[in-house]
Amino acid sequence: MLKVPAPRLLPTTITVMAAVLLLKCGVLLEAAFSDSAMLDSGMVASANAASSDETKQPESPAPPTRQKIAAAAALAASRAAAPQPSAEPAATPQPVSDSEKALLQELRQRRQELDARAQAITARESVLVAAERKLGARVDQMQALQAKLEGLDAEQKRKVEAGWQGLVKLYEVMKPKDAATIFNDLTMSVLLQVMDRMKDSKAAAIMAAMNPDKARDVTAELAQMRTGRDASGVSGGRDAAIAPVAGLKPPVSGG
Repeated sequence: MLKVPAPRLLPTTITVMAAVLLLKCGVLLEAAFSDSAMLDSGMVASANAASSDETKQPESPAPPTRQKIAAAAALAASRAAAPQPSAEPAATPQPVSDSEKALLQELRQRRQELDARAQAITARESVLVAAERKLGARVDQMQALQAKLEGLDAEQKRKVEAGWQGLVKLYEVMKPKDAATIFNDLTMSVLLQVMDRMKDSKAAAIMAAMNPDKARDVTAELAQMRTGRDASGVSGGRDAAIAPVAGLKPPVSGG
């Protein structure tokens, strides 16, 4: 049995492609020929138009002769050597009238016054700034001094109160009869300060042993002192007692 060989596709494909390529080349050549023909026709038309324009243009003038060139050069040299006309004369300034002069003088004087006033204001501001700084420094010094005085006053009051408390303790440890004998001869101001700081039980025992008239006066003065102190809200009686302990003369409140 005979075997039929299989057809080869590659040669067939190449042949078909070659035929298509030849067909396309023919189309491209035909288009190129048509374009070249159109280009040639256009160039011919342009050449014809240019030749017609050349026929219509007038003949160019003849070149200038040497005599004309020399005459033109001489004319240019004479023009260059001739003096140039001067520029227009500057306009003369218009004369200033008397009213304008007066106005300018007034404006100048006004400007000088304003400058002087501005300088005076600047100098015054400088003086005020310096005075303000000096015043601020003075205020700071006064505040520091006030704080120092308040501290000294508080320390003095503390020392005075400590002295009174020591004296009160001295009389509290004594027998009431002995303390009453001494209290009968004390001034009312000192007696009031001592009695005001003593315990009520100790003060009652001493006043019971004191002279009745003296005890009655002490009671009245002590009540008045405490009432006034409560009304004013300050310890007036105790502050007034600073003088005796500090070595100064105590205030006398009668009796």
